[in-house]
Order: sequence, then structure tokens, then C-alpha cells
Amino acid sequence: LKVRVVRSSPPSSQFKATFQESYQVYKRYQMVVHKDPPDKPTINQVRLVPVSFEDPQFKSSFNQSATLFAKYQMSVHKDTPSDCGENEFTRFLCDSPLEAQHAPNGPECGYGSFHQQYWLDGKIIAVGVIDILPYCVSSVYLYYDPDFSFLSLGVYSALR
Repeated sequence: LKVRVVRSSPPSSQFKATFQESYQVYKRYQMVVHKDPPDKPTINQVRLVPVSFEDPQFKSSFNQSATLFAKYQMSVHKDTPSDCGENEFTRFLCDSPLEAQHAPNGPECGYGSFHQQYWLDGKIIAVGVIDILPYCVSSVYLYYDPDFSFLSLGVYSALR
């Protein structure tokens, strides 16, 4: 048995070189020990979309996100349809006091508010509303399609 410590943040060359292998061990562990299904969302099914009506990805997915939010709120929190309409969705999860910034040494996506969309078979099944700031990532809210609650998307999102 050989044990190696590799720097994960910032990612070292050893970490990058072994990432896929480590991920496959993690995925198998989750399936065997925690009974996760093999079709649990992967990194390739997650999109980071800036919260901006000027952004084409945000605009094109807005209706789908708002509909999913209403379904989640009514199913999980027992809200009424009037409590989770498009205006409430926009006020609660789209209007942000943060302004988008692109610092030279910052992340490629920049700083600001984002919707981290989880896609499966061409549709959004969860959205994590996050703020990316210079020294932290803040999870604002997560909502998901209750039909996919067996995927434990809240846990997956928190770990991701």
C-alpha cells in the first residue's frame, strides 16, 4: 500500500494527473456504500450560468428554471402557486446586489451571482444559486425536481 498526499487547491500536477482515476473510485464508493444510482449527475451535466438577463444561456433557460422552482416550492415547502410565480422567483433568486466582475487573477467565470444548473437528458433537474466571491463561494439556495429526490441532489451540490 502506498499513500500519497497531493495538493488539491490549487490543483497540483499530480492531482490533475490522477483526477479521473480518483473520481472513478469516488463514484464506485458512492454507488456501493451509499447506493447512489449510476446516472447521478456528473460534472459534465452542470452548467454555471451568470444571473443576468443579458446572458443568452440565462435567458434561454429562465422559463425552465422558474417552472422548476415553482414545482419544488409547492412540493417541498407546500407553497401556493401565487407564492412562487415568476415575479417571486426573479425577486428571490435572480435579483442580486452583486455586480459581475472579471478580475485578472480571478476565476474564468468571474465574480458575482450564478445559477449552477444540473441537466439530465436535456432538461434542468436542479439549480444551485451561488455567489462566487474573491475568497469564498456562498450557496444561496438550491431547488430541484422532486421527481429526482432519490439522487440526493442537495447533498451532491453541497459536496460539489
